[in-house]
Amino acid sequence: MARKNLLKGLIEGTTEALPPASDAGSRVDSARPRYTTGAIGAVNQSIAALKSRSVADIDTRMIDTAGMRDRLGGADDDLHMLTQSIRDYGQQVPVLLRPNPNDPERYQVVYGRRRVAALKSLGLPVKALVRVLDDRALVIAQGQENAARKDLSFIEKANFARQMRDAGYDRKVICDALHMDKTLISRMLSVTDRIPVDLIEAIGAAPLIGRDRWLALADKIRDRDLLSAAQGASSEARFDAVMAALVTPRPPAPPPRSHKLDSGTELAKSARKAGKTVLTLHSKAAPGFDDWLVENLSQLHRDWLDQCDD
Repeated sequence: MARKNLLKGLIEGTTEALPPASDAGSRVDSARPRYTTGAIGAVNQSIAALKSRSVADIDTRMIDTAGMRDRLGGADDDLHMLTQSIRDYGQQVPVLLRPNPNDPERYQVVYGRRRVAALKSLGLPVKALVRVLDDRALVIAQGQENAARKDLSFIEKANFARQMRDAGYDRKVICDALHMDKTLISRMLSVTDRIPVDLIEAIGAAPLIGRDRWLALADKIRDRDLLSAAQGASSEARFDAVMAALVTPRPPAPPPRSHKLDSGTELAKSARKAGKTVLTLHSKAAPGFDDWLVENLSQLHRDWLDQCDD
């Protein structure tokens, strides 16, 4: 009987001899097996490893946000489609959660926020893997998962890097999280440093706008307030509208002029276009004048210069 009770304790976990959990660290300690060496310790560790790889059903009301904000706004339609897909086919891929360091009875999302939001709207539990992670490990896991997702746009990754930098993480951690070298991270941060965060959020993810165009916007913006220009049905349209607002419109070209003889007959028309003036002569109105003008154009220019000097 004693042997059976011992095995039962190994499977169900025994914590009565451990101190109560008062914070994240003590909560991690309380989850450790009592026996860590020998055959019993090996069994305990194997059971703990199996539990860490198992998928649990978690009530969405017990899940809080954590880490960095990876997605920019404007994804309501995508969330609706995801919700519909989960309603029809169920949740196919588990999310990753960690125990909330501030409340041992709750969890925080490491990645899978949209799946959590979709399942919450459906009133269904979330299939999740649960890992005990500190803040650094959390953002590394979140960043690596984001880097592997093809649907995360350049500016969303850049904004994620900015949040990590602003939270105090060094450049190596940011590089490790996003699987990018320091040069690319520096370019990303140069974009988010020059373009205001509120403008980036107003534009949105802009998945069709790549690095070069965001760099061009960062080069041109020069502290101008363009928030009101971010208008459009899609994030790409809002980006284009902001770029268009940076271009100084050219004044309209003057209308063509008609040049007439004393008789009232039209001799020529002149039109000013970009960087040039086009003169169209009517040969029949003054036969031979066009040839004379062409032959004497240089002399006419010299006469004009003499008048300017006077």
